[in-house]
This record gives sequence, structure tokens and C-alpha cells, in this order.
Amino acid sequence: MEGGVGTPPETPNEERQPGPVLPASLEAKGLKRSSWGLLIPGIVGGTLVAVYAVATPFVMPALRKICVPFVPATSKQVENVVRMLQSRRGPLVDIGSGDGRIVIAAAKEGFAAVGYELNPWLVWYSRYRAWREGVWGSATFHISDLWKVTFSQYSNVVIFGVPQMMPQLEKKLELELKDDARVIACRFPFPHWTPDQVTGEGIDTVWVYDVSTFRGRGKRP
Repeated sequence: MEGGVGTPPETPNEERQPGPVLPASLEAKGLKRSSWGLLIPGIVGGTLVAVYAVATPFVMPALRKICVPFVPATSKQVENVVRMLQSRRGPLVDIGSGDGRIVIAAAKEGFAAVGYELNPWLVWYSRYRAWREGVWGSATFHISDLWKVTFSQYSNVVIFGVPQMMPQLEKKLELELKDDARVIACRFPFPHWTPDQVTGEGIDTVWVYDVSTFRGRGKRP
């Protein structure tokens, strides 16, 4: 009955006609095609998820107001930083610790060294490197935004920054650090402080600032 919503009457068994039977080869091809139809989207989807998971920590910092890209420190930069830490004592922090090479080098020199890094993949890799280098007990790493961390407990501060962030970081450190603290800037100096020491050249240049000195001079208005 056309247009009805009821259940159609059943056809008596003796009147039912068997449907066409597909050859086994065609049936197998259909199943194989169906399997590929599920497998390929699964692979593509899994790949996209993996790419997203890996790329997000690198892309998200670029969407922030101030982006600090990861550029590994050269061996000469690490050497210059370590040289400027000679005769120093107290805990050390590396702001934007990247792959952990500064923190690990400082730990090997006897410092209790801490690194703060926004990229979780770099933090996990840094922890692995610290374990591999045998300094996992004195080199620790945290996933954190530097603007949400207080640095008052550190006597030595290392920073690989970019020019856009240095004025704000300068103010933050001047408010938080104790008078006996030392700040070591790599690649870019602070805009208002006068360095107590400068070593290296080009991208390996390191600027050293003693907090007691720039507070006494009162250089920054």
C-alpha cells in the first residue's frame, strides 16, 4: 500500500525468491576495499593528530605577544656563561632553557640548576639529557611561562631573550632579585642596565649584570 506507514506483510516462505549470490572473489574484493576504506582515513587522521601534537608547542608561543624562538646555544656561548659563573655560589635558573644545555653545564659545575621552558617537548628532552649526563639530581626542568614565575630565590640568572622582551624582563628581575644576584644575558643585552662584564663576540657575546651594581647606579628611570 503506497504511502502507508505500517509494516509490510511478510511473504510466505514458499514464495520467497533467493537473492543473487555474489561470487566469492567479488565478495573478497568488496571486503578488502572496505578495509582499505577504513584504514586509510585512520592513518591520515592519526598522522594529523601526531603532527598537531608535535607542532602545537612550537606554534603556540608564536601566537603570544612576545615570541621567544628556540635557538640552541653554541658551545662557545655555554663556555662563556660557565666562565662568568666562576667563583659564584647559590642556585641558578635558566629562563627559557630550551634543550637544557646551560642548566646541565651549570649542574656539572656544582650548581643546583633549574630551567623554565614553555615547550613541553624540550623540557622532556632536557630531563632525558640530564639523566644521560648523570646530573638529573641537580638539574631540574619545569614547563612554565616565565612571566608567571618568581625568581627571587635564585642567585644566578641566565637568559637567552629577544629584544622585545628585555625591557619587561629587566623590570621584573630588578623587582624580584636580591642584591647579591647576578644576571647573565646572552645574544641581546638589557636596554637600561650597564654591564659589569662583557665577554665573547657576535652571537656568542655574554653580558654580565650584578644586581647590587645597577641598583646602586640607578641607571633605569
